[in-house]
Amino acid sequence: MKPGELVLVRFPEADLAAGKLRPALVVAVAPGRYPDVLLALVTSRGYQEVAKFDEVIEPLDADFAATRLKTRSVVRLARLVSVDASVVEGRLGAISSSRLTRIRERLIAWLSQ
Repeated sequence: MKPGELVLVRFPEADLAAGKLRPALVVAVAPGRYPDVLLALVTSRGYQEVAKFDEVIEPLDADFAATRLKTRSVVRLARLVSVDASVVEGRLGAISSSRLTRIRERLIAWLSQ
């Protein structure tokens, strides 16, 4: 598993209740001996988008087909979780390296406030 991949995981709800199987973006792989990955939730619910923060993946984007997402989707950058890679239940596709760079830059700016 590597950064930029889209995977399927039972993403926990904000109240830590068990979640449904959902797509998530691998933002980073933790260094060290533990196989942890940092994931960002991906949703098709466009109304949840935080303008100028979240990343929207549109069907007409050059990398849309490679993502294997079914519809317009939002990478929710404030919905992050670090999990053991073993909880990943499947793989979809991947985003472009330029999109991953843009996402990481937004996260760095947010966390540096």
